[in-house]
Amino acid sequence: MEFELRFSRPDEIEEESFRIIREELGQTPFNQDELSVVIRVVHATGDVSIASQMKFHPKAIQAGIEAVRAGKDVLTDVNMVAAGIDKTRLSRFGGRVMCLIADPGAAKKAQEEGRTRADAAIEIGIDQNDIGIIAIGNAPTALLSAVKYIDRNGCNSLLVGTPVGFVNAAESKELLSSRPYPFITILGRKGGSPAAAAIVNALLRLAECET
Repeated sequence: MEFELRFSRPDEIEEESFRIIREELGQTPFNQDELSVVIRVVHATGDVSIASQMKFHPKAIQAGIEAVRAGKDVLTDVNMVAAGIDKTRLSRFGGRVMCLIADPGAAKKAQEEGRTRADAAIEIGIDQNDIGIIAIGNAPTALLSAVKYIDRNGCNSLLVGTPVGFVNAAESKELLSSRPYPFITILGRKGGSPAAAAIVNALLRLAECET
């Protein structure tokens, strides 16, 4: 079987990918900014069906753009999410990507309190840093910790919650989707670190358009 390569340049490949995604998505309930986020997630996961499971708080996009433009930091639950975020683009606004899962304090807290390190790291990060976006793509325990912290203390951050899996993932995202503060999530079992990073990267591009 022979295969003819039609597109070779990165920009051509991305442009054609987005064209295909838009074509396959057809009509959606999303506004223009939300759709740009959805397209990035579909592109990152290779799964068009994931669009039907994405849910946005009405002020989510605005909150994300304002956080980026204010130079606030992005806190992630795991290094894979952090690695996927465009740090160069974020740094132009003065923000940093932070992941404390390898921090000795998080390891100590997790051991003493019988929690996962991702869970402990998120709580430490929210409490000690000027966070504008919390992006959780792997650990449902971290998402639950973030939700409980914000419920208790309040927070101006956008909470992106897309943990993937069969244990507590769907439940944690369902809980997030009922909250009154800004969030973006993917209901059900699907999601993952690439999806969380793609959401943040889409928001970075939207923030650039607003400047």
